[in-house]
Amino acid sequence: MQWDAGELSDFYQSALGRAARPLIARGIADIWPDLRGLRVLGYGFAPPYLQPALGEAERVIALMPAPMGVIAWPPQRPLSLLADEDCLPFADALFDRILVVHGLEGADAARVLLRQLWRVLAPEGRMLLVVPNRASLWAQMEASPFALGRPFHRGELATLLTDTLFEPLRWEKALYRPPFRGRRLVPLGDGMERVGRRIWPGLHGVHLVEAAKSLYGRATIKAASGKVRLRTAATLQG
Repeated sequence: MQWDAGELSDFYQSALGRAARPLIARGIADIWPDLRGLRVLGYGFAPPYLQPALGEAERVIALMPAPMGVIAWPPQRPLSLLADEDCLPFADALFDRILVVHGLEGADAARVLLRQLWRVLAPEGRMLLVVPNRASLWAQMEASPFALGRPFHRGELATLLTDTLFEPLRWEKALYRPPFRGRRLVPLGDGMERVGRRIWPGLHGVHLVEAAKSLYGRATIKAASGKVRLRTAATLQG
């Protein structure tokens, strides 16, 4: 189970979402400070974190899984698409960077999804997963979209990646701020991140793991259907 695209969009416009977004975005920017000239795919619900790439990447696409639905992003010239997780509508080795947010934890078949992402990632490319931490409050509170689907311990996530021919390269943590809506907590985000890293290092809301494509095996998982089911956000919005 996962939130649909409209609910996720509403979350990121809420006070809680506006407080969480910069804390995660900072972690992404620390790992990927320069996207100039690269082809970038966002999978899941990545638009809140893809904005910086629009001005520098060669190509940016936001792909949302069919059960989630899709929103037009950016509104002026939509670059968002809807497709099935087991049948990504892209050529092999197309993307230099793949950002996965609100995608892995809600997948019907996480291994199948990761093998599809492996297929479309360039040999020297990198994938960055933003995944809820099973031990965090964010994974327990229904007010948080990180509470739906399957959260992960670090070991579980590492095993899943290596089983699907990815090599974890870098692990980071973000979102120590608790998922409470109190207005007084909003301006404390940065301070709570610093304190949280020292006092309760295992209670971060999300894992950020950068992974490389291992070339020791071949991607052999085939799409479940012979046809690519692809619709643009603009078409769905009427």
